[in-house]
Amino acid sequence: MTGISEPLSAPLNIGFDYTRSLGTARSRFATALRDGGIVGVRGSDGRVHVPPLEYDPDTAAPLDDFVEVGTQGTVVSWTWMPDPLPGQPFDRPFAWALVRLDGADTPLLHAVDVPGPEAISTGMRVQVRWAAERGNGIRDIACFEPAGEVTAAPEAVGGDPVTMVTTPVHLEYTHSASPEESRYLEGLKQGRMLGQRCPACEKVYIPPRGACPTDGVPTVEEVELPDTGIVTTFCIVNVPFLGQRIKPPYVGAYILLDGADIAFLHLVLGCEADQVRMGMRVKASWKPREQWGHTLENIDHFEPTGEPDAPFETYAHHL
Repeated sequence: MTGISEPLSAPLNIGFDYTRSLGTARSRFATALRDGGIVGVRGSDGRVHVPPLEYDPDTAAPLDDFVEVGTQGTVVSWTWMPDPLPGQPFDRPFAWALVRLDGADTPLLHAVDVPGPEAISTGMRVQVRWAAERGNGIRDIACFEPAGEVTAAPEAVGGDPVTMVTTPVHLEYTHSASPEESRYLEGLKQGRMLGQRCPACEKVYIPPRGACPTDGVPTVEEVELPDTGIVTTFCIVNVPFLGQRIKPPYVGAYILLDGADIAFLHLVLGCEADQVRMGMRVKASWKPREQWGHTLENIDHFEPTGEPDAPFETYAHHL
């Protein structure tokens, strides 16, 4: 196998907006926040939990004794955030702190807006700074700030109880490919499909694994595969969703390349969705060469070749 100077790496950003129902306890909490107040719930041992719990941590019984607590509290512990991440409360350094609100027995995690770590300490008194727009659950509290003159509660927004919130979820990280995966990605940039063969069972894996998952031995023999294969299993996507680049219905299928022993997921286009079937012969439809990078997305989709379907026994063990 021809080596490369060093494994490839690239930044990845995975994100989506997550909409969830709140349930009885968190709905009471979110509704109170919207209207400028904070509520907890009293457990069987008399402790007041903030945010409120749905079930008692000791007896597992449902909890419904909701208690209004204060908007000021005491810092129980804290840590300094010198380099904020995207989506955090501030784009400048701030503190994360556990704040036990007056009337509560458990602390609430939130940001504290102070100029530096010397300006915060355990035992410090802080108060809520409300967000300009409310109705977004815990984000109705913009942050905490050092306690001073007690400010009036913001005007209640009113309306129906808050039963749903939408939270943006993002994960940013750098993925470092293994040497074997790097060779595979370099091949894709050249329009080649590179796998590796196990010296024991002789199965060909694409993308390559570096070691056979069956025999546990290194897979060092590189195998170049054609960009033709067969559909093993598939799913017709009928439901539209945010960010979808293809209008439903369309097909996502596991494609078994000729000469490979493992299938991978890709789109099947070029025919009506209801015409796709197991055993259908397909070929890759590559994007223009100037768009190629280190990614399987160099292949825009697979499409039917028009050849006769593959016999069932040739792919049955992949179902």
